[in-house]
Amino acid sequence: MKPEGQKPLPANTITVAEVLKSAGYATGVTGKWGMGFFDTTGSPLKQGFDRFFGYNCQRHAHTYFPTFLWDDDQRIKLPGNTAKGVGPIYAQDLIQREALAFIRKNATRPFFLYYAITLPHSAHEIDDLGRYANEPWSLEEKSYAAQITRIDSDVGALLDLLKELGIEDSTLVMVAGDNGSSFPPDSPMGRRFDQAANGLRGYKRGLYEGALRQAAIARWPGTIPAGRVSDEPWAFWDFLPTAAELAGVSVPANCPTEGLSLVSYLKGGPAPQRDCFYWELHEQAPMQAVRFGTWKAVKPGPGAAIELYDLAIDPGETRDLAAHSPERVAQAVTLMNAKHQPSPDWPLTGKAPQRLLDERDAFKNTPR
Repeated sequence: MKPEGQKPLPANTITVAEVLKSAGYATGVTGKWGMGFFDTTGSPLKQGFDRFFGYNCQRHAHTYFPTFLWDDDQRIKLPGNTAKGVGPIYAQDLIQREALAFIRKNATRPFFLYYAITLPHSAHEIDDLGRYANEPWSLEEKSYAAQITRIDSDVGALLDLLKELGIEDSTLVMVAGDNGSSFPPDSPMGRRFDQAANGLRGYKRGLYEGALRQAAIARWPGTIPAGRVSDEPWAFWDFLPTAAELAGVSVPANCPTEGLSLVSYLKGGPAPQRDCFYWELHEQAPMQAVRFGTWKAVKPGPGAAIELYDLAIDPGETRDLAAHSPERVAQAVTLMNAKHQPSPDWPLTGKAPQRLLDERDAFKNTPR
């Protein structure tokens, strides 16, 4: 059996929790942490969090009826669970309880709760199928639907608590998933929940819009305009400067970030402007993508040709315009070179920027 935990965050990492803690916030994380075990520099308790409850391992979080969870750095047993299917104690029940307890405890002071809900990550397990029990679906499909409904009810309970405590008008709540669709469109789950990718191409572990694009909801009564819907893009790396501005502190000088504050945007203004969004993925074949304006370039693997899409008219990325826009392909490669940072931790290192330069020049010099 592999040990718990994944590669830990380095000791000099600056987290949102550390920034907010410096401003006097109570800080907690409930759900899942996968960035360092307790005896490493990546422990949540060494990365700015006062309180931790849940799973401290990506693999461990693949079961909803585990034999134990972590209460800070203390392992608590869950009697009767075997981590091999449905058992008597549903982990989300305990995680939700601790999330609400953290809010109650800190309601009279500034607080930051990172609620890393594991639902509906695989395996799709739940203790109560609810209204889906009699659907003519597979157990996996019914469990997945019930997990989504459970997220809705648990977030609703959290919002109800903020109202009960009289702090909903002074609390920003942001909810988002961490990737796009999880299912291939031709899989049973993909066919059952055919809106999972909303017509976008690709799914998790890719760099097309179906894998990258995710809806987010922000709620702050009296501050965020009610009912506003915006399709202007932003990214998770914008959260740290957003939180810092709201807390009245600066992002530390030793914390380089390309994130931009969303405070004005949340209050009704336009999204912050930037030269591009850039992604790399190394879980399988190293791949890259960059979005600049409405244009999106994707390099789906080493040696693969760069693809180019205009998201304004083709959000499903169905028509590759690379052959028709060599100047934009060259621009995309220039941005990929500028944004790529070699790392000993990933396969895409060393020669990657020069390779991209060579490919850009070859593309520019190819007759069209």
